Amino acid sequence: MLRLHDYAGSGNCYKVRLLLAQLDRPYERVPVDIFGGDTLTDDFARLNPARETPVLETDEGPPLPQSNAILVHLAERTDFLPGDPAERAQVLRWLFFEQAEVIPGIAGLRFRLITGRLEPDSRAVKSRRAMGGAALGVLNGHLGEREFLAAERYSVADIGLYAYVHVAHEAGYDLADYPAVQRWIGRVEGTRRHMNDLEPYRPNAWPGAGRSIYG
Repeated sequence: MLRLHDYAGSGNCYKVRLLLAQLDRPYERVPVDIFGGDTLTDDFARLNPARETPVLETDEGPPLPQSNAILVHLAERTDFLPGDPAERAQVLRWLFFEQAEVIPGIAGLRFRLITGRLEPDSRAVKSRRAMGGAALGVLNGHLGEREFLAAERYSVADIGLYAYVHVAHEAGYDLADYPAVQRWIGRVEGTRRHMNDLEPYRPNAWPGAGRSIYG
């Protein structure tokens, strides 16, 4: 039995739910209000001392945090993760790229703009947008020559990137400037058992309205 501790408005959590849906694997979903103080408890710290979601509990070992580590774990011995070492390395390459470039440049910017943590014309926004624009440019060039990111097929690399790239417009990006990325988004959304249950941030996500590690 799988137990997923997650927040409905988090793209990092959504990517795990998407893979589970596409694997058609049953699991218990444990809602965590990350802005309502749920991750600040001692019980949650035992699951993940970093106090972040998602966290996956299984019968196979200790609780597993970090969304992309969860994707790789769940995808083992499935079509979503190649067995060939060179192809697997390419999948991992894009998962690392997502965390290094897309999270700060798109996901983090989206969160801070939506919840009023940054002013749209601030220097911090311009810096993050330059980073995110560069990441989208890399993706656009890569996807201009192939249907999916790695191994000539749909994989957890696509799931990991899609979770935040498909809402990049909410961070101020015009995806019409990245036509290959737009076409790829359409292909991802056309895959078997694709679903999108990503929810908006709740009112307590705004500064001063809740209790969380995000201030």
